Amino acid sequence: MIRREGERMVVSGSLTLANVAATLREGSAAIGAGVRTVDLGEVGELDSSALALLLAWLREAKRRNLGLEFANLPQGLTTIARLYGVAELLPASPAHH
Repeated sequence: MIRREGERMVVSGSLTLANVAATLREGSAAIGAGVRTVDLGEVGELDSSALALLLAWLREAKRRNLGLEFANLPQGLTTIARLYGVAELLPASPAHH
């Protein structure tokens, strides 16, 4: 699920292969509408498709010449990113709580 808070998009719930396509569409639209930070602090279950989702959002932002960063990256996601050798591609912002 995605919730907009100004230029911030809070993603919550599961980010798995079962729901990643719908989340991709919703998030891409939000990025086009002005989201600059993706907050992942409320994400529960995730798998490697979550990493593909973040990389797709980065591509979308780049295509539109927009900056995008991620806040509160879940530990499991950073572990997957390191395993795939793409951790440095995920621009992280300081956590906001």
